[in-house]
Amino acid sequence: MQLADLDLNKLYTYADYYKWRFDERVELIKGKIFKMSPAPNPYHQELAGNIFNILKNFLRKKQCKVYFAPIDVRLIRKSKNDEDIITVLQPDICVVCDLTKIDKRGCIGAPDLVVEVLSPGNSTKELRNKYEVYEESGVKEYWVVSPQNQTFIIYTLHDGKFQLSPVKMPGDIVTSTVLPGIEIDLTELFKDIDPEEA
Repeated sequence: MQLADLDLNKLYTYADYYKWRFDERVELIKGKIFKMSPAPNPYHQELAGNIFNILKNFLRKKQCKVYFAPIDVRLIRKSKNDEDIITVLQPDICVVCDLTKIDKRGCIGAPDLVVEVLSPGNSTKELRNKYEVYEESGVKEYWVVSPQNQTFIIYTLHDGKFQLSPVKMPGDIVTSTVLPGIEIDLTELFKDIDPEEA
């Protein structure tokens, strides 16, 4: 089967998704297929890798674990049954503190923290569609990082709704309510990233 064989107007579930074996990477958001952007450019990879390393080092000897794409994150609405799951995402990075959510197929349920590093072709999807499903599913903190603008946006869940923190940029230090004690120096994080090339 090829991606071209599927009806992109139809709604699908994780039961369908799990059977697909085509080359293109896709995500399901509320049952709709979204093609993922082509392979990220080196600046995207470098930035995501740096954030992953910071989180990995911070979480050493702590209960939470950090995962790097590709990992399927299945967001639950009704039940954990494959036929009831209609959103499957592959965030760039996610942190999971309840390790019972990790199984051989990825993560089932909302991670505590999700990080998306924007690429020129996917910013609308990240900011609109993923924002909604991360909020609805109970992701406690959602970081949106733009190598092009050199900005770091943090949404924190309060009473079921994301609250936007002031936008951070080089010169600022990022902290987290989900990971108390972590500090990310954005001058250092963005120092090797060329916004024109990212």
